[in-house]
Amino acid sequence: MDSRLDHALLYDDDCGFCKLCVRGILRLDREERLRPVAIQSEEGQRLLTEIPAPLRLESAHLVTPGGTVLSGGAAAPTLARLLPGGRIPARAFDRWPERTDASYRWVARNRSRFGRIGLRSRAPIEPRRGQELD
Repeated sequence: MDSRLDHALLYDDDCGFCKLCVRGILRLDREERLRPVAIQSEEGQRLLTEIPAPLRLESAHLVTPGGTVLSGGAAAPTLARLLPGGRIPARAFDRWPERTDASYRWVARNRSRFGRIGLRSRAPIEPRRGQELD
């Protein structure tokens, strides 16, 4: 695997809204630090062993190079710092973690609604250059 793809971004592969969001994040990731991984894949299950299986699909997750798993709103500051222009939003996420998490949980709870109004992607997320497949 390419060393640039050092953070795994885990998403629900059955959620069109989730895939739309991942596509947008990957477009912003000019340095290719993020490696998209479907939660349902073998790699996704392996990376999330510390998360109880019934909870894995409740949020997106970011796995750092050291193996730390950040879920939902808790992933927002680290994810923002990996993207161009993300330092200021990351500081806001750090300063108001409860608001960040509440906002994330609201979006996650309503993701099927967003999908119904057309905010979704049916196409699979393609691996990044240098990313090994399961």
